[in-house]
Amino acid sequence: RCSSPHLAKPLSVSRNFAQTMEQNTTFDEFDNSKKAIKRRRDLLPIWIKIFTWIFLIFGIISIITPILGLFLEKVDLSLYGLSTTSAFSPIGIAIVLLFLFKGIVAYGLWFEKKWAVRFAIIDAIIGIVVSSYVMIIQPFIDGTRNFNIRLELVALIPYLMKMRKIQKQWEEMK
Repeated sequence: RCSSPHLAKPLSVSRNFAQTMEQNTTFDEFDNSKKAIKRRRDLLPIWIKIFTWIFLIFGIISIITPILGLFLEKVDLSLYGLSTTSAFSPIGIAIVLLFLFKGIVAYGLWFEKKWAVRFAIIDAIIGIVVSSYVMIIQPFIDGTRNFNIRLELVALIPYLMKMRKIQKQWEEMK
């Protein structure tokens, strides 16, 4: 050991740095894995809780949409780059079913159902596949050859990663 106070100083600086790194960052509010978990909902970061409420509402609207389609000439629907003006076209039915599924997933997450995270993972994968299809393949099929970037992927990929990260803990909790 060296008794020089000048050589011991870098070691204390590195300890301070390590302690600083262990403190909360500004991004911790988006990933609440350091909080004490008392219930399943506590595993969800705030941004997923916000989207949960949004898709609970859209899930309810998706139930009403076919009824509106009977009485209205034009019903604009759009999700993941798929869009239509008819609730009863193949794309319209697919969009309504996607919103209904997202509503079911949101219900499961908010009310802490054991199956919710498994369904959320399926939901995220479906969203990534559909967005990728619309972004990469559909322009060549419909002949437009217009490339567009689907911003849904910015939320879907972290959503999938978070759901996979919490799946085991979610399913083990009561």
